[in-house]
Amino acid sequence: MADIIQLLPDSIANQIAAGEVVQRPASVVKELLENAIDAGSAKIKLIVKDAGKSLIQVIDDGCGMSETDARMCFERHATSKIRKANDLFAIRTMGFRGEAMASIAAIAQVELRTRRQADELGTRIVVEGSEIKVHEPCQCAAGTSISVKNLFYNVPARRNFLKSNTVEMRHIMDEFQRVALANPDLFFSLHHNSSELFHLTPGKLRQRIVSVFGNSWNKRLVPVQEETDIIRITGYVGKPEFAKKTRGEQLFFVNQRFIKSGYLNHAIMGAYEDLLPKDTYPFYVIFLDIDPARIDINVHPTKQEIKFEDERLVYNYLKVAIRHALGQYSITPTLDFDQEVNFTNYTPKSAQPAQPTVSSSGAPSTPSVSKSGGTPSESRRDKNNLKNWEQLYQGLEQFDTPAEQDTTQGEPLTIESSWSESGSEAETSSNQSSIKSPYQIHGTYIVSQIKSGFLLIDQQAAHERILYERYLAMLEQQQPKTQKELFPKTITVAPAEVEMLQSILPQINQLGFDIQEFGQETFVVHGVPAEMGSGKDLQKMIEGLLEQYKSNLDLQLDIHDNIARAMARSAAIRRGQNLMATEMQALIDQLFACSIPYKSPSGRNCFITFELEDLQKQFGG
Repeated sequence: MADIIQLLPDSIANQIAAGEVVQRPASVVKELLENAIDAGSAKIKLIVKDAGKSLIQVIDDGCGMSETDARMCFERHATSKIRKANDLFAIRTMGFRGEAMASIAAIAQVELRTRRQADELGTRIVVEGSEIKVHEPCQCAAGTSISVKNLFYNVPARRNFLKSNTVEMRHIMDEFQRVALANPDLFFSLHHNSSELFHLTPGKLRQRIVSVFGNSWNKRLVPVQEETDIIRITGYVGKPEFAKKTRGEQLFFVNQRFIKSGYLNHAIMGAYEDLLPKDTYPFYVIFLDIDPARIDINVHPTKQEIKFEDERLVYNYLKVAIRHALGQYSITPTLDFDQEVNFTNYTPKSAQPAQPTVSSSGAPSTPSVSKSGGTPSESRRDKNNLKNWEQLYQGLEQFDTPAEQDTTQGEPLTIESSWSESGSEAETSSNQSSIKSPYQIHGTYIVSQIKSGFLLIDQQAAHERILYERYLAMLEQQQPKTQKELFPKTITVAPAEVEMLQSILPQINQLGFDIQEFGQETFVVHGVPAEMGSGKDLQKMIEGLLEQYKSNLDLQLDIHDNIARAMARSAAIRRGQNLMATEMQALIDQLFACSIPYKSPSGRNCFITFELEDLQKQFGG
């Protein structure tokens, strides 16, 4: 039988390797930016067209390459970063494997122009599908310019798996932001389809964070600074009140390299224990500087996962550092043992020395004592205690149920006693009316009686369903009603979200908004949907809208469906928001007028039904 095992051609082997290294346009951006940093660049320019599908170009002013190095960089496992195996445990550069350029050249059309500072002429190389088409001297600026065109042109199956331009551009901006944050002392710019999205001048980390995520973050940051014999921890975390509903700006860097670690994220969440609202995630940009010999970064093709020599020690150091930072800036709650924590109106006797009173004869007298033996301060304390207990149980009387009813007869059974007046039918009717009115539990759920039992309605999920169907209809019918603002309001968005808001602004305005671009990261709100009314925090609403829209992109929804979902989530009433009986009834009526009243757009139950028979079984009936 003939031999069947054969060596694959380099072009096929490179395409296979590219499958691990180059997953989407953002992967190319990451590799090229990291190469520019390793080259010692001070200025790095990223140019993208059609979300990287047509062009990705990185221009730097780094050390450049010789003619030989320029050709060698496209060979597999050709690198200037390491020489021997031990170098893998002393890596300070971003790249080291020598696979990126070969992988990129295997699935794209690549043009390289490079020149060293001391050389008069540079080198131009054109590679298509791992095959060198052009290799010639050229005139070019000192440094390197690499253009990657028509990504996956020779692997159409891979190209078909790429997402929409909006999704791919979001991934590109994520990679750009990570590299820019890790190197705040360098200049970075990002251009997409001839528009400059970022222009980041060199500065300190705080300035870079504000430039990347927006000016509003300047007052939300808490600095972190801890140093031990093993690790140095620096960076910033966000104040708890600015935590978001979705995981977003949560970044770890180890020796300037971005990594993903659920274990270290758990340490930070532990430091925020009891400080965050439920189901929210804090902002953080944390840098860990550690001896390269104590970590292994060669465990994943994307180099975004690493192993620590002592992971538990790093976990504890990180948790303590974050907790200390929050405590230093009075974010964490403190215990004041000199103050009664339950009833703040009451001052302990030890802190309230008795003041002698003067009798009519002019002689000082001792503090007065009540009949029960207590002083006036104790009497005040008792009153405060009673008042607080009354507040605790205030409103519970509306949940008092009527006397047990005989459901078999269909008529309520009224029990008279010496406490009630005989024949007060009006009072009975009033009680029955109040019983049928919906009421809230903890400002979150609405209880509504039905013939067979009662409904427990999640007010936020129900309102999201109502708004979602309403907004979807408005987007399809394009007949919005707008209420003009007497004084137009301005809102600002993060630089990374400007292009996204611009792209969906026509659909947002179809919902009844009148929002116009004002310049840079600023937009002017001239009107809002008529049904929304005034008093809404438009800045927070638009931020929530964009946040939800981004998180829905991976679901590959129709743009109308995505915006309707995102807007419903952003504008819906929140848990803990108290409603009047009329508002609750209106919510119930509108919910059951929906085409699908059972589920919210995100799939949560809008209500649960409780049957009387099931309740009786719970009581052993």
